[in-house]
Amino acid sequence: MQWLEWIYIAGAMVFLFGAAVFVHEWGHYWMARRRGFKVEGFSIGFGPKMFGWTDRHGVEWAVRWIPAGGFVKLPQMLTSELIEGEGDKSLPRTSPVSRILVSLAGPAMNVVFAFAIATLIWRVGLPVAVNPALVGYVEPGSPEMELGVQEGDRIVRVDGRDVRSWEDVQQYTALALTNVVPVELERDGARFTRHLPATVHPDLGLKLLNLAPLDHPVAAEVQPGSAAEAAGLRAGDQFVSFAGVPVVGQAQLVSLIRKRPDTPGEFEILRDGQTVRLQVTPVVDPADGVARIGVLLTGSTRTTYQVQRPGPTPAEQFGRVFTMMRDTFGALIHARQSGVSVKDVSGPVGILGLLAGELRVDYRRALNFMVLLNLNLAVLNLLPIPVLDGGHILMAMYELVTRRKVSARFQEVATLGCAMLLLSFMVYVTFHDVTRRLPLLGSYLRHETVVTPAEPVPVRPEAPSAPATP
Repeated sequence: MQWLEWIYIAGAMVFLFGAAVFVHEWGHYWMARRRGFKVEGFSIGFGPKMFGWTDRHGVEWAVRWIPAGGFVKLPQMLTSELIEGEGDKSLPRTSPVSRILVSLAGPAMNVVFAFAIATLIWRVGLPVAVNPALVGYVEPGSPEMELGVQEGDRIVRVDGRDVRSWEDVQQYTALALTNVVPVELERDGARFTRHLPATVHPDLGLKLLNLAPLDHPVAAEVQPGSAAEAAGLRAGDQFVSFAGVPVVGQAQLVSLIRKRPDTPGEFEILRDGQTVRLQVTPVVDPADGVARIGVLLTGSTRTTYQVQRPGPTPAEQFGRVFTMMRDTFGALIHARQSGVSVKDVSGPVGILGLLAGELRVDYRRALNFMVLLNLNLAVLNLLPIPVLDGGHILMAMYELVTRRKVSARFQEVATLGCAMLLLSFMVYVTFHDVTRRLPLLGSYLRHETVVTPAEPVPVRPEAPSAPATP
């Protein structure tokens, strides 16, 4: 990418992520002022202050170095005296109802912001991936081949949901609550369903179908000191053929390499629009006896998007987000069946990486991601956990119902304990973001994306569900 594009993506990432945090904290600030609270500070981010100022009301506004959230400093909130110190005891106590309203205002503003963005997308349109999910190489003797899956079959439904691209196939497979996923395929106009096994991908940590798309795989990363590096292969090279055999998918290429241990073979690759031929000798790994060349593979570098105009309505966008959240929580709860665990959740680093990828495609895709991000922030902040808005609401409701204050000891233990747990969780997911997702982000950002002119996306007519015998 050009350096100007990098500057655009970096600036837009900071602006959009900061906007989601700002509107959340502004909701707390606005309601606190309306309910007569004293506001001492308004910060975007945590840690040391980058820059700031104090307004005429005595509120210290600041932008801090760690872009993982923000806060409004309210000394009259229920637990603030335990976190910030005793504070000003001359301040009058606020009612539980006021504290509930102030706590609710932040998530509510995220919902309002998400609705505004969704309305804009509805008017300007949304680029939707339309690459058909065509099956590439099917390994001989595999369960997929024995079930009748063939190269060129089109995947139309996974786990009961319509798909338009391999992106949908991977998402629905990863969130399925079973390792044997019902997949509906189409061949010659007829549809048939097969229950296909899914296995956990060693790099992504998520389960995927043992099928590859019908495309030319790409070198996402070339390992230093490998046979591929010695032969001159580079990240971004697209594999066209190997040893005279056309390459139609990642699994097929891996199979071809493994069948030629210590035997030279010619790769035909596409690099910057030019065809290049290189001799590569797969080297047998003594640890497992498998021949490798030392390349991390990814899918085709070209994805086609078609602008859907008008875009999906705000109700449709909200519905998709809540369905995804429901499926994600369900997959986490049923981790044994789904294979999805806490390490697969994205933290700030992963979120920024996903946002960068969407910005790379089109600003409307990034706005669509912001709908998802804001609704997630609203829901997660309402969880009944001390230090989150939901924890403040829960303790205020307790006081409202029982007419008794929550004990200071309980507040202290619960707040500090949950703060430590949340901090540990953030460190854990950030570690996996850095070690697992960042290496794949580079290949994702190198993807060539094509957005076709704005026009209505044609509705694909439902093919008859007549059984077919592959």
